[in-house]
Amino acid sequence: MDVTDARQQLIDYISADAVFHGEFTLTSGKKATFYVDLRKVSLDHRVAPLIGQVMLDLIAGIPDVSAVGGLTMGADPIASAIMHQGAARGVALDAFVVRKEPKDHGRGRQVEGPDVAGKRVVVVEDTSTTGGSPLKAIEALEKAGAEIAGVAVVVDRNTGAREVIEDAGYAYFAALDLKDLGLA
Repeated sequence: MDVTDARQQLIDYISADAVFHGEFTLTSGKKATFYVDLRKVSLDHRVAPLIGQVMLDLIAGIPDVSAVGGLTMGADPIASAIMHQGAARGVALDAFVVRKEPKDHGRGRQVEGPDVAGKRVVVVEDTSTTGGSPLKAIEALEKAGAEIAGVAVVVDRNTGAREVIEDAGYAYFAALDLKDLGLA
């Protein structure tokens, strides 16, 4: 399937199944008249491969990336989809999960999966509103010795996340924005 087909199919699925209209309070505390809930589609067998393809294409130009992941829970299915689509294309990318807090037992890890120390990683997120989740993941990843190659989100809500991430010194990539979904 070509890139534009995958991207358009992804837009169609998100618009049909993951956009909810009504009164919502966002992470930032701001009110919104719609809510994009990507978990409705990121765990769907039809849509996860599309997310993986579109996100893989989005990050393809970033050199020497060895793993993708982010703060649990929103990032987990995105990282997994990218890893699987990468494997299908012969692209070696591992996935990792960043816990909200370090474990208080076992090895006490906050970053789970293959070791990220000394590796270039891309922090992924389903939707980004404030940029807080990727920054929290970045903090844990840098403590674990990873080099941050950028932040990549499936849907940017155009609510300042890009500016927050870029002001913190990281490259920001978004596969889709509100215009793509007919919401702007």
